[in-house]
Amino acid sequence: MENKNILFVCTGNSARSIIAETIIKNKYHNRFNAFSAGSNPTGKVNEDVKNYLISKNFNLLNCRSKNFDEFTNNKIKIDYVITVCNNANNEICPVWPKKDEIIHWDIEDPVVELKKANNIDKKKEILDTVFNKINKKIQMFVNEK
Repeated sequence: MENKNILFVCTGNSARSIIAETIIKNKYHNRFNAFSAGSNPTGKVNEDVKNYLISKNFNLLNCRSKNFDEFTNNKIKIDYVITVCNNANNEICPVWPKKDEIIHWDIEDPVVELKKANNIDKKKEILDTVFNKINKKIQMFVNEK
């Protein structure tokens, strides 16, 4: 059976959607192909997120911040679009072409809190919380499909 394609979308495509894409690519690559994009991408993966995922021995190969326009050309059939923030949910859902299934997960943006965090332990705590929330939602999603 062919792997299903999942596109994770958030506004900046620098943290939450990157975490979700990386979890799928590293843990569920035998069933799903994962991609991520942003409605207004920052152009780079957040350094704290990148370092956190590397510390978990996750491969970040081909993870980059990019606009979801790259996926509207229908070269890759997207089976599921999962928005991981309210802004992206409101921006993308009405205009996504040939949507098979759009799922919304309201996950708080860690970037603002990471900027305020004044030490590595606080940053790890913030990222642990977001990672665990996304990971749990992915496990539930994978078990349903």
